[in-house]
Amino acid sequence: MNEDIRIHSWPCSYYLDAGRQWIPGKLSLTPLSIKFTAEKTGELLVDFQLAGISEIKKESSHLIFSSLTILERGTKHWFSSLHPNRNVVFNILEHFWREQLLSSQEAGAGAALESSKGKELTGMLEGSQKRLEDTAKVLHSQGEQFDSIMRGLHKIEGDMDVADRLLTELESPSWWPFSTKLWKTPLEWKPKENPAPAPDPAAREGILLRIPVILTHRADSSAKPGKLTLLPSGLEIRDGNSQLVHRFEARDVDDIRVHSPYEISVRQRFIGRPDNSYRLLAARMPEAIPILEMQFSGKMQFLEDALGFSGAGRSPPADSGAPLWPAASGIPGAAASSGGAAGMGPEQLQRQRVTREEATELRQILKKLKGLALETEAELERQDEALDSIGSSADRATLRMERQNRRMRRLT
Repeated sequence: MNEDIRIHSWPCSYYLDAGRQWIPGKLSLTPLSIKFTAEKTGELLVDFQLAGISEIKKESSHLIFSSLTILERGTKHWFSSLHPNRNVVFNILEHFWREQLLSSQEAGAGAALESSKGKELTGMLEGSQKRLEDTAKVLHSQGEQFDSIMRGLHKIEGDMDVADRLLTELESPSWWPFSTKLWKTPLEWKPKENPAPAPDPAAREGILLRIPVILTHRADSSAKPGKLTLLPSGLEIRDGNSQLVHRFEARDVDDIRVHSPYEISVRQRFIGRPDNSYRLLAARMPEAIPILEMQFSGKMQFLEDALGFSGAGRSPPADSGAPLWPAASGIPGAAASSGGAAGMGPEQLQRQRVTREEATELRQILKKLKGLALETEAELERQDEALDSIGSSADRATLRMERQNRRMRRLT
């Protein structure tokens, strides 16, 4: 991900210790750093990495100004007059700082292991396997919806048969001797039974992804921490205490706007009352956008700041295809293509080799991928047949309803 992407910026004042004065300017947040630029001179007064921050606190300066302090490598930086308010800036900065610390720890552990070429390939295939499994979950949920539609159409056809018999009885003259045979006897007739309540889909469907977010509802200026959960049937938004704030079914979502690789807004339109919309900001949002694009492909809108991301940076490096190789400079294969094997040391050459155990593991993952691909193909074929059956059943039901409506109009 490009380090120069500006995630957010806020007008504020920075206390310059050298001149003992507050300097108005703009505080900016990027994926890896925090910067402050003076308003009048345009000078960059603060520029440090998120990984170097030791503490972020809300304090008061001289018992007057409510300020935000950032402790970085023993130096405390003071920021005040924050807009829209101090709590919003604090929540967003703390969120990205914590996520950066977690990602730095994972990256450090991975670098300490000095993974070989085989392990790099294994990680790529495992990422592809996870993405294919997520796709299979979505297809399975879609297939269940088709099955439910088919059951509803079969019930409609049964109701049409009953209506045909009743209309035939009403159309028959009173002296017709065989008219009573068209009615079911009281012993045969059974009242409709109330169907058992369907189980809650959220309780039995799998979770595709759950990430911490900073959420804002409609035009509310307060940004609060929460969680975004992606499900095969929709998405859920919860607050910091894991209490459900809102659940969007897939059919309820009218559009999802991608403002940047780290910020999206989800909206449900209404007539006669305000739309229900949430704005979500997260450090791990690049992991969620590809899944959202798979589920809501016709409802995604990439705005100007996210157009580059929609084509190139849709998924994390571990799940990408061709762009992974040039982007990951730490992969031995990239060095081999640029410099050749002649410039490598013995350790680098050793890491280039794929061991027998790694080859066996790669073979097993490839078998799983093949099985998942075949199952996905079979499910798609079954859903194509179900769609054809749904279309023909709906056409038959429409024709029968029109015919019965004409018969009822003749009776009246």
